[in-house]
Amino acid sequence: MEEAEAEVTWKRETIPKVLKIVSTRLPQRDLISLLLVSPWLHRTLVSHPSLWLVLDFSQMGNAGNRLVAALSLPRYRHVKYINLEFAHDIEDKHLELLKSKCLDSLQNLESLNLNGCQKISDKGIEAITSVCPILKVFSIYWNVRITDMSIEHLVKNCKHVTDLNLSGCKKISDKSLQLVAENYPKLEFLNLTRCINLTDRGLQQILFKCSFLQSLNIYALSSFTDEAYRRMSLLTYLKFLDLCGAQNLSDDGLSCIAECVNLVSLNLTWCVRVTDEGVIAIAQGCTSLEFLSLFGIVGVTDKCLEALSSSCSNTITTLDVNGCIGIKRRSRDELLHLFPHIKCFKVHS
Repeated sequence: MEEAEAEVTWKRETIPKVLKIVSTRLPQRDLISLLLVSPWLHRTLVSHPSLWLVLDFSQMGNAGNRLVAALSLPRYRHVKYINLEFAHDIEDKHLELLKSKCLDSLQNLESLNLNGCQKISDKGIEAITSVCPILKVFSIYWNVRITDMSIEHLVKNCKHVTDLNLSGCKKISDKSLQLVAENYPKLEFLNLTRCINLTDRGLQQILFKCSFLQSLNIYALSSFTDEAYRRMSLLTYLKFLDLCGAQNLSDDGLSCIAECVNLVSLNLTWCVRVTDEGVIAIAQGCTSLEFLSLFGIVGVTDKCLEALSSSCSNTITTLDVNGCIGIKRRSRDELLHLFPHIKCFKVHS
């Protein structure tokens, strides 16, 4: 009799507690597989809402129908994170279905990843944003269909966004940046990689009004000039800055960026107008720098390397000077003397 009672206690109390701990570390697909093991196990898992906060259909087929079906289930009524990165068969019609059928299930959604979902247009963005009132993270990398209209819907419906990835959205313009700047003053992360229609005017709106930015990625945008780069000094919280391919960035603009004293990572790859003067300003101003790429800059010499060693030797772990023909090759011991914590040093062959 005692053994039977102990077994019941084991099943009712011990196993559920263990499952709750273990299940939080399982991939979503394994968690769903466990539901099929037995009715008892199904009931146990479903009784813990914290296990059903994530929906991950990245790179999966029939993702649109899967998403609608999942959000129709009671266990996903409190979902916080949806990942559809490079998912197949997700279209506007599926997002419109969510609006009409799964409204309650999206009220707690905080993060939505639509990266690579090429069939989503402004119409779909209007539908999905209208049912995600507390969305904080929105990513729609590599979508060539959405326009400024999508950003209008986003800022109208989602008032709490702090992380925005518009990388590769080639149809958005300065109008989108103005909307973002006016509506998201507490924005912390912004990726504008290859948004080719942007100009100084739009970027300056961001720099003037989004003073809490910690990460700004404007990779492969050669249209900006020092007129905008000089305003980056306003970003006192900035830690990550990617300026790869900023062909109009001069030492003057870089000297203003040096006022971002909290910078930890700076990518100056192919910033061909930069010389020792600009890099020395960075070394003197950004003394917490851990990552710096000067790849392809022929106007820098050992002089800037010495300045970096003098000011940032205790922090720099990665330094890329590949293609910097003015910087001589060094032995490992010489590098460690300049940068004791260096882990990765790339130099021209």
